[in-house]
Parts: sequence; C-alpha cells; structure tokens
Amino acid sequence: MTRSPARVLALAQFINSVGDGAFYVCSALFFARIIGLSPTQIGLGLTTGWAVGAAAGVLLGHLADRRGPRGAAILLAALTGATIGSFLFVRSFPLFVLATCAYACCQGGLSAARQALLAGLVESADRTRVRATLQSRANAGLAIGAALGGLALFLDTPQAYLTVFGVDAASFLVAALVLRGLPAVPATSGTGGDARALAVLSDRPYAVITLLNAVLLLYMPLLSLVIPLWVTQRTEAPRWIVAAILVLNTLSVVLFQVRIARRVTDLRSATRLVRYSGLTMFASCGVFALSGLGAAPWQAAAVLLLAAGLQVVGEMMQASGSWEISFGLAPAGRQGQYQGFFGAGTAVARVLGPLLLTTLIVTWGAPGWLLLGGMFVAAAFAMRPAVRWAEGTSRRSPAGRADLAPSIGPQLR
Repeated sequence: MTRSPARVLALAQFINSVGDGAFYVCSALFFARIIGLSPTQIGLGLTTGWAVGAAAGVLLGHLADRRGPRGAAILLAALTGATIGSFLFVRSFPLFVLATCAYACCQGGLSAARQALLAGLVESADRTRVRATLQSRANAGLAIGAALGGLALFLDTPQAYLTVFGVDAASFLVAALVLRGLPAVPATSGTGGDARALAVLSDRPYAVITLLNAVLLLYMPLLSLVIPLWVTQRTEAPRWIVAAILVLNTLSVVLFQVRIARRVTDLRSATRLVRYSGLTMFASCGVFALSGLGAAPWQAAAVLLLAAGLQVVGEMMQASGSWEISFGLAPAGRQGQYQGFFGAGTAVARVLGPLLLTTLIVTWGAPGWLLLGGMFVAAAFAMRPAVRWAEGTSRRSPAGRADLAPSIGPQLR
C-alpha cells in the first residue's frame, strides 16, 4: 500500500528524532568524556556551530528550491548522519568545532528542505495540521531516544556513549531512505521574481516576524537549562520534578499538538492563537516565580507542574500559529529559502537564550520571570501588525506570497 506523503514525512521525522533524543541526553558527557573538552570549549563550539548553521540554512533552503526539495532533503539527511558519525573520530577542539559547524549546517538545511517538501506535497489548508502531526511524532521519537540515552548515562562507559552517537547517525541514514518514498517536487526555475539566494534578507516584514518568533522560542532554553537550575537553586522542590516537567512537556505535545493546531485555518486565526500563547506563557512565568517563594517541597513541586502545564499549552499554541504564518507569508517557489530563514530563530534562541535567561531568572529571581513573561506578551501582540505589514507588502510585490487570500488582512483583529 502506498503511504501518503504526510505519513512518509512523519515516519522519517520519528526515526531521526529517536536518534536525536539519545543525542541530546548524552552529547554533553560525550563531548567531555570521549573527546575530552572543557565546558567552555563545548559551549564555544556549539555556539559557533549553531551560528554558522543558521546562515547556512538559508543558502541550503535556496538550493532546495532550485534543485528540488526531495533530492535536497535526502542528501542533507544522509550528510547529517555522516557529520554525526564524524564525532566518533574527533579528539581535538579544532576538529570538534569543524564537525559541529558541519552538523549544524546540515541540520539547518535539512529542516528548510523538509519544510519546502511539505509545502510542495501538502495542500496549503492542511500544512499546519500536518506540521503538527510531524511535531507530535518528533516528540514521541525524542522520548524513546531520551530513554536510550538515559540507559547510556546509567552504564556510563565510553562504549555506551559511542553506541548512542552511532545510533543517531544511523537514524538519519534510515530517514534518508524513507524520504526516497516521496514523490518529486518540481524545482523552481528562478526566472520570475527575485531569484537571489538571500532575497529573504530584503523582505523586512518577514525578518521582523522571524525576530518576534525567535523571542517566543526562548521557551526552548527554559526547558533544557533554566528550569533545572531554577529548581535546584531557587526552590525547595525535589530534584526529580525536573524529569517530571520534561515528561509532562513531551507527552502533552504528543497528545494535544494536533488538536490545538486544528484551531488554525488562516493567518487571522494564526495571529490570534499566537496572542493567546503570549498571554499563557506570561501566566506560566508568573506561576514559576511563585514556586521560589519558599514553599514546602510538595507545594513547590505542585506549583512547578502547574507552571509547566501552562508553558506547554503556550508552546503548542505558539508553534501552531507560527507554522501557518511562516508558510502563508513565504512567496511561491521560495519556501525552502524562507523556511531556512524562519528556522534561524531556533538557532538564535539556542545561542542567546542561555546567557539571557540565566541572568534574568537564576540571578534576578521572580522579577526576571515577570520580565520574561512581558517579553512573550510583547512579541506575541506585535505579531499581528507585523503580519498585516507583510500582507500589504506582498500585494505591492510582483512575486506575491504563497496561498495568500486577499481578504485576510482587513479581517485581522
């Protein structure tokens, strides 16, 4: 039986997410114990890699537009696996930086190519729903991979860490084979409109939207870094609550992301859901702040779980709205380039978020939580005028936007 393109994309996403889940859990110890790097070297190498990868994602997304996203996605998935495999042989800091840059470039390009592939294979009305399904499958894969990584941490041997990286590399190679089952998407000729590789950089409304989305994506270092530090240094809650928060986040996305995404049908509903996400994340920040007021351990744990529940609801609403906005405002034939640029917001959050959020929250405490919540609200409410600006610009541009209904703009509220 022939699988639908959405199912093939979801299967590929699930497979390489299993490897990524194990990678995320074990990577820091792998870099320290196997390669022999200091924490400072690890941080510098990863920051350099994600910064380079953010720029490369735009260029590789443009390549996917011009050469066809199916072939680009297959090639970049295979290359990602190869770059992960290269870590098995790296034993010095310069080679670590080189391997990290190569890995981040391939990851950024693969993400852009996959989004262009989705845009080419799925009707515009179904893209956000399908993207939500992919996110749900990805989180399920990350959970399984994290369990494998946890086993490697328990064994705590070089062989266990090397095996995890080998599994991650293999997962991308298998995903590349799965993507071969998709139909081809025609490449764009580049004869109409602006065919430059960095044309997206001159699209000021889209750049503003990407920046606002990067602010909303600051929830990512919250989960991986700041909340564990907050729990251990600023609350009386038991340390196991950190694991409970991660499980709550993962399961919530698996179970409810698709359901929340159904509320998005156009740019109007997308910007409305983004506004709701900002308010919800502000509430979450306020509840997190309350957890540090010296309550008993069980009370602090309950408050933290409530805050984490609000946070993941805001995360799912933000994701659903941003997917619709990123697809709907990208010009036809340039989805790869535009998705590569929009995806750079993730790299910005990963690079700048840890320093910014540790200063705001771990150092400042409750006032820092409230300031972060205010940033979420400001970015979420600025999204509506930014989208209307982008719509107005598109109507004056010969290239136009993909699947943009002319009646949407005046209906935004």
